[in-house]
Amino acid sequence: MAPDPDAALLLAFRRGDAAAFRTLFERHARAMVAFCFHYVRDAARAEELAQDVFVKLYRSAHRYQPSARFKTFLYRVATNHCLNELRRGEYAARAASPGASDGAGRPDLAALPSPLASPQQALEATRLEGAVARLLDGLPEKQRAAFVLCRFEGLSYEDVAEVLETTVSAVKSLVHRATVAAADALTPFAGPASHHRQGTQEVPS
Repeated sequence: MAPDPDAALLLAFRRGDAAAFRTLFERHARAMVAFCFHYVRDAARAEELAQDVFVKLYRSAHRYQPSARFKTFLYRVATNHCLNELRRGEYAARAASPGASDGAGRPDLAALPSPLASPQQALEATRLEGAVARLLDGLPEKQRAAFVLCRFEGLSYEDVAEVLETTVSAVKSLVHRATVAAADALTPFAGPASHHRQGTQEVPS
């Protein structure tokens, strides 16, 4: 099977084409910042982590197998790096502190409430974002990784299994358990009077 365009770029980089790696960075840097933000919820730190991911990608390019999709290879590097970052003591301490998961400093401007939203709608969107952040903080590592990759990044179960180096059945179980936890955690936002639809694109159906 012919490699996808990004895979072709990574192979070109391995052959010495530095411009190919710059193209990969330009294509995926924004997505990597958003991905890292799901783990650390600090815009500046997410940008640093995304840069680290590309440094790791640069150094590990020789290990890439052309039979694999570039996207799964990239997310494997990014997931491992973000999980290692979360194991640092400062994140455990911050997650345990009041108001630590309010999603402040989000780098994705498209995710902010519409300027036409009422103050109440904007407040509910902010509260929902904080509830999602607290949910993620409370999930075990593998559940969190599978949930983020599947529900936030839109990867298939097969791709998530490849990223996490596990089976499809294991991924389905991880995502199911995380989804059940999400349904419980986000119940207060599901009432008929709620205007939460503005911020629920990340909530599993």
